[in-house]
This record gives sequence, structure tokens and C-alpha cells, in this order.
Amino acid sequence: MGLLIGTDEAGYGPNLGPLVVAATVWRTSTAMDCQDLYERLDDVVCRTPLPRTDQRKRLPVADSKQLYRPGSDWGHLERAVLAALSLTGGPVHNWTEVWPAVDRENAILPPLPWYTDFQISLPRDIAAADVDWWRTRLCESLPARGVELVGVLARVVFPEEFNRRVDATGSKGTLLSEATLQLISKCREFGAGDWVTIRCDKHGGRSRYGPLLQETFPEYLIEVVCEGREQSVYRWGPANERVEIGFVTGGEQFLPAALASMTAKYLRELAMFAFNQFWTCLLPGLRPTAGYPVDAKRFKEEIETTQRQLGIADDSLWRKR
Repeated sequence: MGLLIGTDEAGYGPNLGPLVVAATVWRTSTAMDCQDLYERLDDVVCRTPLPRTDQRKRLPVADSKQLYRPGSDWGHLERAVLAALSLTGGPVHNWTEVWPAVDRENAILPPLPWYTDFQISLPRDIAAADVDWWRTRLCESLPARGVELVGVLARVVFPEEFNRRVDATGSKGTLLSEATLQLISKCREFGAGDWVTIRCDKHGGRSRYGPLLQETFPEYLIEVVCEGREQSVYRWGPANERVEIGFVTGGEQFLPAALASMTAKYLRELAMFAFNQFWTCLLPGLRPTAGYPVDAKRFKEEIETTQRQLGIADDSLWRKR
């Protein structure tokens, strides 16, 4: 028995909205590396979108940037992410249920006006029956191939915490790495195996993760396998429960990291949808924003007067980096 874990983030670059880090955890009956999972599940999942007429043949699971463009519908994200959540914790029907589904310990959203009274039924852009169909298909197909999806987790860092932690560390790159490793540490609740393989997309230009790993897992001596521009790989743990983690350029090519990418993007899009709906209802004619620097500045200038009138502090809304 072994575990495959993949992580990825959404919202690292924007000034508005949360940073979301997600992880998916898979249990397999035989030793395998992350790259083998697409091959093992070849008749169930695929890496590219399918025509509408073929959407029940295979489930697209890939880097979220291949399956979603800002302003497009959420169909591909919802089909995979909501089916995965229903496998690991039960069906998700709305905004209120999605957050505890990915983080039972920190499920309470910050008391910000764009979240307080917001509600939306899920899925938004596909039929609930579509999610149910894929849940059943995965339930039948994964065990037959010696694979089980056991966890979908996320760590959501909202602007106030983001600013506080960047002030403390001096780097949003360090914040991303710390949040990712904290999430990986939580994955231990799914048990251990004869081996654990973890794949993460590289965190910006960082190549050295050893000190952060040693701080997160102080009970083990972290072995450096390699550190370079393309990948940085580390190992630790006893021989019967060996852990290997790789921070890899293009990490979303691994299925567990690809599903994590889709989960992080879906959660961030939900958060931004609530944020935009709040401000555009207050200010008719205001164009929504994805939160990235140039457009975020435009948006911030247009809401500034209303923001001051409502007494909303910049730190609750605007990320410093």
C-alpha cells in the first residue's frame, strides 16, 4: 500500500482575493509513482477537454489553466472537483458546504461583508446529475484499478492573514511554501503506507526547500536527493514508511497535482464570485475583476469611496504582494 499526494495553488499573483493551496491524496494497492496514475486510469480520465457529446466517456483532469479561462463557465472544474469531494466527504450542494468539505478545522470564513450573506447552489454551470454520474463511475472504476481517492484538502489564506504572514516572513514565496507543507502534514491523517510519493508544482524560483521541510518534519532527518531549476527532491522516514517529495516544474502533469490545481482554482473562483457580486451590486456598472495587479488597481480605485463609507480596512481586502 502507498499514498500519492499532489499539491498546487491558485491566486499567488493577484492583489485581491485569497491564495488557495490544495492537495489530493490517493491510496494505491501497488508501488507506483505519480506519473503512472494517468496510465493506470487511462480509460476513466484524460488530460484535455472533450466535446460536449463525449463528456461521459472520460473525465478531464489537468492543470486548471488547460480547462478554465477567466469568464468561461465552471463546467470542467465542477465536474471533477465536486465528484471528487462527494467521494471523499459527501455531496456538496452549496457555498456553505464547500468550505468544510476541504478544511474541517478552519471552515469558518472571515467576517467580510462579501461572504457574510452570500449563497449559491452548486454546481452552478452543470447539472447535479452530471456530478452524481461521475461519482458513481469513479466509485466503480477506481477500486477495480487498485486506486482510491481518499482526500481533497485546501488551505485558504485570505488577505488579512496573507499580509500578516508576508510581513512576518518578508516573502510571499515563503508563505506559499509554508502553507503547502502544512497542508501536506495534514495529509498524514489518511495514514501511512509502505511509501509516500508527493509531487508539488515549483514555488516560483525557489530551488531549496530542505530547511522548510526540516522545520515541518523535525522528527526526521531530511535527505536532499537533488536541488535544481527543474526539480528539487527530498526523502525522509524509516525504511518501511519512506516519504519522497518533489517540487517539479510543471508539476500539474501528475494527476494528483492536476486535481489539486483544479480544486484550488475552483475555490478561488467561488471566493472571487462572491467578492465581485457584492461590489457590483453596490456599484452598478462596475466591471468584475479577477484580482490580478493591473486590473486590481483599477477595481480598487473604483470602489475606494464606497469602501471608506463602509469602513472596510485595506488590509481585509488588498494584498500587499
